[in-house]
Amino acid sequence: MTTIDVPEVIDRREGPYGEVVLRRHGELLQIIANGCFLMDTSDGRSERLLVDAALDALTGRFQPSVLIGGLGVGFSLAHAAANPSWGAITVVEREPAVIDWHRSGPLADLSAEALTDPRTAIVEADLVEYVNETCATFDALCLDIDNGPDWTVSDSNENLYSPAGLASCARVLNPGGVLAVWSARPSPEFEESLGNAGFHQVRTEEIPVARGVPDVVHLAVRPG
Repeated sequence: MTTIDVPEVIDRREGPYGEVVLRRHGELLQIIANGCFLMDTSDGRSERLLVDAALDALTGRFQPSVLIGGLGVGFSLAHAAANPSWGAITVVEREPAVIDWHRSGPLADLSAEALTDPRTAIVEADLVEYVNETCATFDALCLDIDNGPDWTVSDSNENLYSPAGLASCARVLNPGGVLAVWSARPSPEFEESLGNAGFHQVRTEEIPVARGVPDVVHLAVRPG
């Protein structure tokens, strides 16, 4: 008899934006939002590239500050905190369940050291609202929200990639600061939107995957 490999639900909660689920599938942990797969702990290459590409573009800055949009499974935070070149690291996450899973749940193994780093601050807030309202500024914005500009699970996240959302991102960036946006697929339309929003040096870096279209990181610089 064939055994069916069914993911095990570890925690299921009704959050402020709908249902969020943490489940285990073999050795992997997976986050599901409103029935849609968001991410898992299988790789992390694209999340690390998101952070590294932003830092590489900030040549000559001593311990630049970074805002990471979306805690997720913690790859971006852990990678940033492991690099002493970064200064202050602020993570904005809107789902309290995700924050709990990192502070005292199964995802703590990935992020415990980063969370205790004195440079790290976790902010429970919707990223769109945060960039619209905060008085803080950053040298880099590393955004891993939903599945990217062209494929959002939550309709409200579309606002982040709109002209108004990109204007808010530019506002919280210091002159010469870098915007890095993860996407599950390339988006020439989003590249055009970045240029229309006044960003310079717009480019896209691809992360090859085993099958299908590559993940990408869109990069753009706020003029000095």
